[in-house]
Amino acid sequence: MLTCKDFLKELSDYLDENVDKEVLAKLERHITECPNCWVIADTTRKTIRVYKGMDPHPLPIDVESRLMRALEKKIAAGKSERTT
Repeated sequence: MLTCKDFLKELSDYLDENVDKEVLAKLERHITECPNCWVIADTTRKTIRVYKGMDPHPLPIDVESRLMRALEKKIAAGKSERTT
């Protein structure tokens, strides 16, 4: 039996239609029985559809700079954790 946690692990591949038939059947059976996972899948699918229909907008330069600094800091912290 598929759990909600299992479903969420497969959600991206499910929405991308990148799962084999056996897994697809399990996932679809789960969302017919689990209203919470059905809502998550449906909402995510609709959100993707909305964003795909939008024109891309560049990030403001200050936001991009802060984001890049935060990512660099996170990557550096991850590297130092692996070496200790």
